[in-house]
Amino acid sequence: MNYPPGPSNLLLGFDTIRGFGRDPLHYLTQLSAKYDSDLIYYRLGPIDGYMVKTPQLVYEVLVKQAKKFQKWYRQKEVFGKFDGDGLVNSDGDFWRRQRKLVQPAFHTQRLHRYADAMVTYTEQMIAAWQGKTIQLPIQHTMSDLTRKIVTKTLFNADVSSESNLIGEIIQVLQEMAFREMRMPFSLPDWLPLPHKQRERDAIHTIDQIILRIIAERRQSGEDYGDLLSMLLMAKDDTGQGMSDQQARDEAMTLFIAGHETTATALAWTWYLIAGHPQVEARLIAEIDAIGARPLTFADLPQLSYTLMVFKESMRLYPPTWMFPREVAEDVEIGGYLLKKGALIHIPVYQIHHDPRYFREPTLFNPDRFAPECEDQIVPYSYFPFGGGPRVCIGNGFALMEAQLILATVLQKARLRLAPDQGAPELQPLIVLQPKGDLQMIVEPR
Repeated sequence: MNYPPGPSNLLLGFDTIRGFGRDPLHYLTQLSAKYDSDLIYYRLGPIDGYMVKTPQLVYEVLVKQAKKFQKWYRQKEVFGKFDGDGLVNSDGDFWRRQRKLVQPAFHTQRLHRYADAMVTYTEQMIAAWQGKTIQLPIQHTMSDLTRKIVTKTLFNADVSSESNLIGEIIQVLQEMAFREMRMPFSLPDWLPLPHKQRERDAIHTIDQIILRIIAERRQSGEDYGDLLSMLLMAKDDTGQGMSDQQARDEAMTLFIAGHETTATALAWTWYLIAGHPQVEARLIAEIDAIGARPLTFADLPQLSYTLMVFKESMRLYPPTWMFPREVAEDVEIGGYLLKKGALIHIPVYQIHHDPRYFREPTLFNPDRFAPECEDQIVPYSYFPFGGGPRVCIGNGFALMEAQLILATVLQKARLRLAPDQGAPELQPLIVLQPKGDLQMIVEPR
């Protein structure tokens, strides 16, 4: 069989496995730089592995031949432990049904309802700062904020008393998922090991919280204007709705996806703004032109530069830094035949930094996303939310949330890097986080 260029396949690719295990982001960057090919081949034990390097091949996998690819079985095996058959894990007809049922929750007429909660919780966070100059771990701070917002918009519930507990649970599940995704197989969940017990306890606790809210909502039968109400009211073409388990799986998927990814993207955005005073000045001018009143959904068109800043931040530091896909049936891409069962890595971070598609790719330049420039970006050279039929269903929610949080904070405060905060190290977990958080100084304006 004819294979693309790639590292030696001696010892069943154990060197490749070790490279992925130590630092997958760095290893993919090394492969991309070393091999001048649109498609790179490597062995991962008994599995054929490939990395695509061009937007054209990304389009082949995510759009043109999307039906010939599916979620990687290891991804479904690991994530399925805590979000079941939610949209992230499911495939085929079931996925299409669930996608159709969930989609109305993110229609524009629903999004405007969520904007008020985003602004309200951001203002509460600012009020807690009491107009003082204080130092904060910004990743943790943004995570706490987005967790409160997603809880309110998803469940119409204020769980401030459980906020720390939920945060700890999400952290346990993320650590579990990342650890197991890097292993060739999973240990049985029933083993009496300390980390397995932590996983079981975390899943049980968050199940109790979500299923309790679903039961209460079923009993009331009311539309609370939140995402969960839409999930419970949705009907498919046969008139059937979601079971409690299906609603739980989708709620869990939306909870996790709508929490840590946005928080991480915001942390990186604050880091970039702090290092670019001219960008901050343009942001403040745009925001001050609206006035000091609380922002609303109607203000989003006036926050165009704020959106440009956030988009450029996600180019430099895409929270979802890589998409894995499994070949569902034999397929030809890039002039090579890929056999069923092969693994495809779509390296978002590396393509976002490719000088063929972005001039001076390491430079923070929000003007890349000015309307007249954004139209010139090569399709699928920028895809922080994925693409094709499986594009992130909550991308509009995330962009709106980021605009409103950034603008609301900058109405009253400025953020600076703490004096002892050095250049952050990249930590490619389930999302691309700054290792050890980012210490920032908040100053009242």
